[in-house]
Amino acid sequence: MSRIVAGAAGGLPLKSVPGDSTRPTTDRVKEALFSRLESYDVLADARVLDLYAGAGSLGLEAASRGARLVLLVELAPKAAAVCQTNAGLVNKALRSDIVSVRRGSVDTVLDSFAPTAGVSGGKSWDLVFMDPPYPMTNDELSKTLQKVALLLEEHSTVVVERSSRSEEPIWPEGLTRFAEKKYGETRLWFAEPVQVAAE
Repeated sequence: MSRIVAGAAGGLPLKSVPGDSTRPTTDRVKEALFSRLESYDVLADARVLDLYAGAGSLGLEAASRGARLVLLVELAPKAAAVCQTNAGLVNKALRSDIVSVRRGSVDTVLDSFAPTAGVSGGKSWDLVFMDPPYPMTNDELSKTLQKVALLLEEHSTVVVERSSRSEEPIWPEGLTRFAEKKYGETRLWFAEPVQVAAE
């Protein structure tokens, strides 16, 4: 059974998605990931987007550790329902409605955040988790990363979780990889927005 590892809701058990259609991030990987994120100082008061959320464990962990707002995005009905249940458990433990859930495809949800013509804004996320299905191709992932890159705050972090046998993601213009780490069958890639030097 998955659980919140640390923070204000530490130890809280989470519901898992029935069946084998999702692969939850192990507690070992989660602990290592969040230890690294805390060293980057990106969790406190962060606006967090958890894409392909599964049961929502990464976004929920971020909420427990001080994120200001967390959105779980999941298309599969069973997984989205589990996200909703887990969000309710964590919000109750935190006594605040920090976590919300959007059911829908990741690309559709990202498109809904994009700034419309003539209207600024849209850059509203400090931390983005992406744990796409393994069958997703690198080209498909790159197109989604392109959309993510348009919605990031200046000093934000994007974490992509893939099989350790997967190739490195194709980073779109505007995102650059700054770290990677392998944990058994899992590899984490860390990227950040490209900083444009002032003229």
